[in-house]
Amino acid sequence: MASRRKARILAFQALYAWDASGVSAADLLTFSWLGDEKFASLDDELKTFAGLIVSGALENMAEVDKSIAAHLEHWSFERLKRVDVAILRMAVYSILYQSDIPAQITIDEAIEIAKEYGAEDSYRFINGVLDAIWKGRATNA
Repeated sequence: MASRRKARILAFQALYAWDASGVSAADLLTFSWLGDEKFASLDDELKTFAGLIVSGALENMAEVDKSIAAHLEHWSFERLKRVDVAILRMAVYSILYQSDIPAQITIDEAIEIAKEYGAEDSYRFINGVLDAIWKGRATNA
């Protein structure tokens, strides 16, 4: 079975590429931005799971971003680092729309991705935002 963490990393990278360079949704979902060699090394299950996250996040971007913005304290959405935004979008989409995946797993994965790709304290910030979204969702459910 493909590593879901690798798929989440791929989804985060795709969402970052979309935000940073305006890569089209079609190119994101075919992962053409990866290059042929890297793309060929990915198994189908990984590409499928990453594609679900990317397409879902893009289709529900307004709701995902609204949820992120609603849980920012002393920050505006526009001030967030693009890496953090991409990680948050990937995770918030999963929390809001992939009910078959436990939110805590999604949050833990996002924290690990932030530790690897984000700034020094990004993981703390991301943990706080995602935890607030998850608790708010659980309260409203």
